Amino acid sequence: MKKFFLALTTAIVLVACGNDKTAKDPNDTTNVESVDNGNTKDAVSSTTTEATTPEGNPSYDPNRGEGKWTEVKFDPTLNQTMAKNGENEFNTKCSSCHKLSDEKLVGPGWKGVSERHKPEWIMNFITNPDAMIDKDPKLQAQLEICLVRMPNQNLDDEHARSLLEFMRKNDGVK
Repeated sequence: MKKFFLALTTAIVLVACGNDKTAKDPNDTTNVESVDNGNTKDAVSSTTTEATTPEGNPSYDPNRGEGKWTEVKFDPTLNQTMAKNGENEFNTKCSSCHKLSDEKLVGPGWKGVSERHKPEWIMNFITNPDAMIDKDPKLQAQLEICLVRMPNQNLDDEHARSLLEFMRKNDGVK
């Protein structure tokens, strides 16, 4: 009898929290700006959609997360200046909870993170961790393992992008 009620409750939750598929407006506008990140300029796109957060950012997307980052483009080769700045940022704000290996400290290790996630997802998580943790199933599963929410480090776009470049360096991008 307990199994029946557990199955019934699970089914109700799944139906109640089912996929809310909002149709995309084919007339969406894309704003592209150029961000100077040391040696190169990266194109950063922000897409305006009908489904937005109270801050005006696009709503949650499992491939991109939630936040303003809809597209992050970078050269296939590493931007050494940005990676060095990102390493400084890591040493200041991240190394007390994360290791550069795959070993968990307080939070998960960083090895392979830039290969497992899209750059938009990483940028949105770095700059918008609270909303991402509340909505992203991957982060909720990670929270169950680590038991500690990542605090918002209040990184601006430039510092967050440098941190992403350092993650790429840590994953072997040359």
